[in-house]
Amino acid sequence: MPDSVLVVPDSVRPMTAAPNHAVVAPREALSTQAKLWVVFAASCVWFLTLGWRHLLPSDEGRYAEIAREMFASGDWVTIRYNDLKYFEKPPLHLWMTALAYHVFGVNEWSARLWVGFSGAAAMLMTALAARRWYGPRVGWLTFVVLLASPSWNFASHFNALDMSVSATLAAVLAGVLLAQHPQATRRERRHWMWFAWGAMGLAVLTKGLMGIVLPGLVLVVYTLLARDWALWRRLHLVSGALIMLAIVLPWFVLVSLRNPEFAHFFFIHEHWERYTSTVHRRSGPIWYFVPQLLVGFLPWLGLLPRAARVVRQEPAGSGFRPKLLLAVWAGAIFVFFSASGSKLPGYILPIFPALAVLLAVALDTLDAAAWKRHLRVALVLVVLPLLAWLPAQRYMSSGDVNPLLLNYLPWLAGAFGCMAVGVWVARRLNARGQLDGSLAAYALALLAGVTVATVGHDTFGRSSSGIDMVPPMQAALTPDMPIYGVRVLDHTLPFYLQRTLTMVERPDELEFGTQQEPHKWLPTMAAFKQVWVSGVPAMAVMSPETHATLQAERLPLFTIAQNARRVVVVNFSGAAP
Repeated sequence: MPDSVLVVPDSVRPMTAAPNHAVVAPREALSTQAKLWVVFAASCVWFLTLGWRHLLPSDEGRYAEIAREMFASGDWVTIRYNDLKYFEKPPLHLWMTALAYHVFGVNEWSARLWVGFSGAAAMLMTALAARRWYGPRVGWLTFVVLLASPSWNFASHFNALDMSVSATLAAVLAGVLLAQHPQATRRERRHWMWFAWGAMGLAVLTKGLMGIVLPGLVLVVYTLLARDWALWRRLHLVSGALIMLAIVLPWFVLVSLRNPEFAHFFFIHEHWERYTSTVHRRSGPIWYFVPQLLVGFLPWLGLLPRAARVVRQEPAGSGFRPKLLLAVWAGAIFVFFSASGSKLPGYILPIFPALAVLLAVALDTLDAAAWKRHLRVALVLVVLPLLAWLPAQRYMSSGDVNPLLLNYLPWLAGAFGCMAVGVWVARRLNARGQLDGSLAAYALALLAGVTVATVGHDTFGRSSSGIDMVPPMQAALTPDMPIYGVRVLDHTLPFYLQRTLTMVERPDELEFGTQQEPHKWLPTMAAFKQVWVSGVPAMAVMSPETHATLQAERLPLFTIAQNARRVVVVNFSGAAP
């Protein structure tokens, strides 16, 4: 097949016709102005709340602190955590967070800005690709589906790499879909494939070789199933690979030249051993991601059979099959991580954009009656927790229950209350024939509910962040006073103190760094005791158990702050509150 020719599959609909189904009854579409108001409201909720919680250990504190150290030191090549070499992940997420610090200062909002932007950008890119293939309404519905997906919402407000890499992979998927559209010109196809290759390079700079492995796996499985061998001739492999390498190689070369130990640790330990073993103690059963998917996509679960039919009904012609590619993208990545020896909930986030497009195509065929049934089930699911709230609160109040959980219950009630009101509004709009308005109200309701539940989690997060311990610590600290992390790696206090900690005895995940720079830590408790009684003023953070042990040994420990997780002590009197 010539490079400039594509067979137009039947699955591509004209802008005025519905794909592969009978003409549906007229519906009242949302106006452009109404859509803009929805986007504006969603954007306000999305971005303004990024800083409304304190950082949670370990991921949020870790990546916020690494970026802060990068920002403070000016070294954007050798990644450090607690001033020790830290090569578990590439730097893109950290670079962008450090840039946010430059512009907006060092704070929680800046620390989460890149993940918030990534989630929003991925929604827009995925919606653009869906619009190109299936028309404006499906593009809009793709945005709506992702907006109402709890996992996508939460990950876009949690400072970790899962959303950052998911956004770059969503850009890869969108670029391929846009490049393979039958009406794309030769120039458009080339530019969109270059865009996809560039996004693949950014994915590698975000989380390593999975940025290449996952799209490659999807492509191989897709071509085997579709027998679409001509696709390989349209990928611009040589020029695209050069673009990707131009993005990826500079940092990898620089960091390897400055740190000869980098390559083995990063490529062997952090990739091969992480995937094939349980070296990071993040194992899980083969079905580990099933409940993650069910909860993360809960608002749309009842419509997934329709999405499956959308894929099955796609004609098996000789041209490019976008629905099959989307299904393979979701399925292959899900299986890939399910087979891995290392599992965390956020690993399957890259499948959500593909599922969103398929579900949007299915929603495009939905009538008011079917949507009414879906809303009826949704209303029951959000009202039941509300009915159980007061009895649960009374029961917990009379028992031995964590008071933080009791404080969180009103937030959960508020979250389900927001969703209940929104679903009721969606039902009213649907009854009036405003199906698209009903879908938008449903999405905003889910967004609001998940946001309330996330923000309210600070009833736990404030304590775990240690923010209340910072004022007394800062009052006792001097610029040259060392702070020791005794048998504990605290992931959040360094960010709030804007000071690094010297590890003692247990390096935790900084073992590699302590091996490379052994002079920057104290490997034994004997060494710590020696410096602690040397007469040099110092501060230490430790667990209550370690504090009790050292106190029994009559070490000079003057407590200046403590909570359930930590005790902060100094070795001189007069600093205690």
